[in-house]
Amino acid sequence: MTTTSERLSEKLTREVSKRVSQSVFDGSRLRVVLLVDVYDGAQQQFLEAYEQLCKQVASVPGHVSDQLCQSIENPSQWLITSEWESAPPFLTWVNSEEHVRMVQPLHSCVRDTRSLRFHIVRETGGAEQHRSAERRLQAHPRIGDGVIRHALTFTVKPGSEKKVARILADYASPEARVDDTTRLCRTSLFMHGNRVVRAIEVRGDLLAALRHVASQPEVRAVEEAINPYLEQDRDLDDQESARMFFTRAALPAVHHVSTEDRSEGRRQALYYPARPDCGMRLAELIAQADSASVDDPAGPVLRSTVFQRDDVVVRLVDMRGDQEAEVLPREARVAAEVRELLDAEVARMDLITDRRSPDA
Repeated sequence: MTTTSERLSEKLTREVSKRVSQSVFDGSRLRVVLLVDVYDGAQQQFLEAYEQLCKQVASVPGHVSDQLCQSIENPSQWLITSEWESAPPFLTWVNSEEHVRMVQPLHSCVRDTRSLRFHIVRETGGAEQHRSAERRLQAHPRIGDGVIRHALTFTVKPGSEKKVARILADYASPEARVDDTTRLCRTSLFMHGNRVVRAIEVRGDLLAALRHVASQPEVRAVEEAINPYLEQDRDLDDQESARMFFTRAALPAVHHVSTEDRSEGRRQALYYPARPDCGMRLAELIAQADSASVDDPAGPVLRSTVFQRDDVVVRLVDMRGDQEAEVLPREARVAAEVRELLDAEVARMDLITDRRSPDA
């Protein structure tokens, strides 16, 4: 049986040389690398937490294997690698409340972490070569544009929407330059009802950029101003409280596609509320439709990014001229399936602010 991921993979791998694209829907194997800096003297506690985590993750659908490595140069530095059948099951797990609870014991013994995710493109070695025939690998490298796309989403208390919109629209932009290799390119903020979505584009190191933004006085003032209106309580002076809030607010980009046309276009955002456990499948269908749309040189879509976490799917599109983004895919069969996966009507989100750095 051919899955949607495989059908989409076949289509996408044929087009990588034509345009910029990124997708978790290749159907290829995923390698996850977690760099960990453990507090001095906390190695035993870390090992015990890791062993418990291993027992739990072994039963997660899509998980294949993992390894724990310790640096030969700095014993405080550790490396956890895991392999997954494909990206969607990993993202479903890592963005779940189950994962948040599962990794909780690690926080007290870890100074810092950095997570990297890679599709497996090639394998070498006798045994591995033999196995690769049965393992789905990414067929071709993708063409990137050096931009990392990420979003945050959260809800505010009903009745506070107008106040929150004013606060989020009226603030001084932070310094775009983070360091010699990283800079903020664009921030787009949308609202629908009491849901807020902030999409950011970064060149360089996303984590460094997020930390840079959080440290800027103008941004800190805005975050403090909206605190009383948030549905999920947070204390920015409490590291654990802030970490939990932003962990739950993370809305990863699962698909991006762009034409060769570099014109700016008109940015729009659409919110697709999915039925329980249907968010990833819904995002996949929207990604498939936008990939087909971008293939049309005369089509209205210049660029599309699909963000997804749990049952929240957001589609960010840059459209030619003043054209409105179509809510549903044009193909009737796909549109019908999208309708089946929706928990409510698709909503066009209101643009609150869209800011670009001068030399982005």
